[in-house]
Amino acid sequence: MAKDVEVQRRLAISRVPINKQDPELRKKNWDEVFLGFDLDAAKTEAMRCIQCPTAPCQQACPVHNDIPGAFKLLEDGDVFAAAEKFRETSNLPELCGRLCPQERLCEGECVVAFAIRPDSHQEPPVTIGKLEAFVTDYQRRNGGMPIVVVPEPSGFNVAIVGAGPAGLAVAEELAKQGHACTMYDAWPEPGGVLLYGIPNFKLSKDVLQDKLKYLDRLNVKFVGNTWIGKDVTIDDLFAQGFHAVFVGTGASLGGKLSVPGENLTGIFAATEFLVRGNLRPDQLPEHMRDGLQVGEDVVVIGGGDTSMDCVRTAVRLGAKRVTCVYRRTESEMLGRTEERNHAREEGVDFQFLTIPLHFIGNDDGHVTGVECQQMELGEPDESGRRRPIPIPHSEFIIPADSVAIAIGYNADPIIKDAAPGVQTNRWNLVEVDKSTFMTSRPGVFAGGDNVNGADLVVTALADGRRAATAIHEYLDSLPPPNLRR
Repeated sequence: MAKDVEVQRRLAISRVPINKQDPELRKKNWDEVFLGFDLDAAKTEAMRCIQCPTAPCQQACPVHNDIPGAFKLLEDGDVFAAAEKFRETSNLPELCGRLCPQERLCEGECVVAFAIRPDSHQEPPVTIGKLEAFVTDYQRRNGGMPIVVVPEPSGFNVAIVGAGPAGLAVAEELAKQGHACTMYDAWPEPGGVLLYGIPNFKLSKDVLQDKLKYLDRLNVKFVGNTWIGKDVTIDDLFAQGFHAVFVGTGASLGGKLSVPGENLTGIFAATEFLVRGNLRPDQLPEHMRDGLQVGEDVVVIGGGDTSMDCVRTAVRLGAKRVTCVYRRTESEMLGRTEERNHAREEGVDFQFLTIPLHFIGNDDGHVTGVECQQMELGEPDESGRRRPIPIPHSEFIIPADSVAIAIGYNADPIIKDAAPGVQTNRWNLVEVDKSTFMTSRPGVFAGGDNVNGADLVVTALADGRRAATAIHEYLDSLPPPNLRR
């Protein structure tokens, strides 16, 4: 009975509002939209967790964070311990708290959202992601991070190809075991999609830089501007003395529309559009260092989170009219509702049930418009979503000074030449033993988007953690190396 009373007490607490920048203000800066909780507000929101023993939120989390445990510690005022509870299972809780689609993971399973309060009112789920970000940010900013203890060297050397979420997790977990880790990446700086794909208004770069400094204190090395398959191969890495290699190159090739005019000047793949709009020139390859002039009319094609990143970047670059073109309705969009709401608040226009037919250019070869056609939904296709069908004689033109194409990502086929003996499938995804993350070549492991296809930061992180455990066990099975590093 006492437990039931306690549950009802918690259910009676209304969700704490989340402060964020006013749209008219944030359109003019690159700061994070969400301003976060203060400590009292965070503790109150944590008290909404009813501490259910089955913890479906924890089961829905790809890294199985002990969410109720962390929130009980926060509720009791021990913020550092709450942050450490998240760090027990996640290498990037500050980032996951900002970037995960919690509405279809942990928050989507939160019992609070399904419970009926005594006043018959239903409240939203506990704001799990924002609280995860709060406690880990609070810990970092207030001197609560544990002192880094560098273990005795094991003598083993591991090469990590790809410095994104999966690679960062592998590097941290193996470095804590004493293995010498060197990360290689095609970009000039480490971080992968976290630096070169996520705009500043969703993730402050300071958060990522703190993580990279931590890895540096663990003696993780980084080699940039190195493209696997062009500058180095797996054979080269083994010849250099590495005992194991992890391939976490992600799914970095942007999809193409294959419609006339796609090669006009002013049409960009989503990644190039984002990095040139969000990063300093010195953080980019030389061929991307020119300033991005988007003009007054920007069209973004696609309906996922990357397309929302592009439209909102265009707003901050000064475009007067930004249009998102998507071939289905909003209900079929795969990205986060939160991101679409932010885009609308910032003045972005949505053209649903619309496909581009071809790009129109001027005599100088620069895009000036997109000829589109309206669609209607037919029967479901293999994805389970209703297939868009063109409506005859419904063509129209959207003016465009620049265009970003954000229709998904694929794995790079270069991995076939870069990693002899590593099997890939017809989508160029690396095939691994799901229990060990080892590829068909002994000593070569892989995980993240280059195994699963384009997916979430947290799923790549989960792969990296499990792969690190498997790599450690593999190294432990080898003869002891010379202990000189």
